Amino acid sequence: MPNTAPDAVVSNAGFTCAESLEHLDDDVWASEIAINLNGAYAMTDPIVTAMAQRGAGSSVFISSVNGLAHFGNPAYSAAKAGLIAYARALAVERGAQGIRANAICPGSVRTPARDHRSAADPTVLDNVLPHYPLGRMVLPQEVANAAVFLCSDAASGITGTTLTVDAGLTAGNLRFVDEVLRGK
Repeated sequence: MPNTAPDAVVSNAGFTCAESLEHLDDDVWASEIAINLNGAYAMTDPIVTAMAQRGAGSSVFISSVNGLAHFGNPAYSAAKAGLIAYARALAVERGAQGIRANAICPGSVRTPARDHRSAADPTVLDNVLPHYPLGRMVLPQEVANAAVFLCSDAASGITGTTLTVDAGLTAGNLRFVDEVLRGK
């Protein structure tokens, strides 16, 4: 029977409700780890195993800038950092079997959930956007484009890496430059 594993798998689950440590308890921690980290493992492990048996495949995890630095959401952040570590483990341990694994770390993405939050508080973007050098949130298509690239032959030599798609958020602190250094 031929191996019918897909050429690529993209894990794009994400959920958070605990914005700071004050909102965190054991149940919230367990729930956010289960959805954001354990769910990604449960979905990708059998697929990656089949791809490795075939000798080729690409796995992309949609992590978050929260996995790189603290922007709130502590349980979500821990889970997203775990995805980065898992992608690296796959890259190292399954590379000889033709598996490439990478993570994408978006900043704030313009999704219906974000639009709902903006509708509830029309000033929320006034507080968020000054932190982004491009002055805007990331579009879902921009994250999808990065995933397509990492899954494609154009990225055949890329594995174990983290690609930020964050409108410049992790490049540096624009608000610090503007307020502290420029005195605006």
